Amino acid sequence: MTSICEPAAVTLLAAKILLSPLCVVAVSLAGRRWGVAIAGVLGGLPVVAGPILLVETLLHGHRFGADAAAGTLLGLAALTAFVVVYGRVAAATRPIPSVLCGWTAFLLGVAVLNLIQPPPALSLVLVAACFALGLRLLPPLPTSPPAVAATPWWDLPARALAALVLVLVLTAVSGALGPHLSGLLAPFPIITSVLAVFTHTHNGFAQVSILLRNFLFGFYGFAAFCFVLAISLPTLAIATAFGFATAAALAVQATTLLLRSRLQPAPSTS
Repeated sequence: MTSICEPAAVTLLAAKILLSPLCVVAVSLAGRRWGVAIAGVLGGLPVVAGPILLVETLLHGHRFGADAAAGTLLGLAALTAFVVVYGRVAAATRPIPSVLCGWTAFLLGVAVLNLIQPPPALSLVLVAACFALGLRLLPPLPTSPPAVAATPWWDLPARALAALVLVLVLTAVSGALGPHLSGLLAPFPIITSVLAVFTHTHNGFAQVSILLRNFLFGFYGFAAFCFVLAISLPTLAIATAFGFATAAALAVQATTLLLRSRLQPAPSTS
């Protein structure tokens, strides 16, 4: 692989550093305006991974971008494990133990997935099945979730800082890994972790349950984005491939939102 020139490497690092905090703030503000369910759906989309895949493709070429997108697609299965484990553990404990258990589940999932390299079509089927299974494995929604509590002034800066720390650590670790493993780590739960922990802390288990369930709905669009990139980048121009991928993600997300009421289980009455 061609070595990366210093200015290009700095550009990639700057993109990774700036995108996650900005996206966390934007999604958090959307959640305050339209509700935690919308924050979950938006947080599940490739709002960070998509631009990073674009920068990596510009730096390393079409084939590298396609392989990275394929690895990110497969890594969504591990991201689903994070969501499910966080949701199950959060029912009985506080945010920090919940997120630590979720991260452990994600990393274990990556370790298993690193042993295989299925074609993108098979990865798409696998992760779609994981999303559907994850919706069944999450705790049932409460009958009447409590109102969202007012957040302190430091909430948004703290969310941005938490996202920044996570992306810096992930960047430092993944730089020493091979392309397949780096791709699997690309969907590491940065936005999902920050949103889950802060929602859990301020508004309790009921609201974080709604958030986590809607993350899984958002992941369908994420998967469509990665799949279209993986199959189109080898033959299409970068702008065209990313345009098709974005259109696919939005179309799948719109369809998922329309079907969401049918996919949602009935709230728990317990």
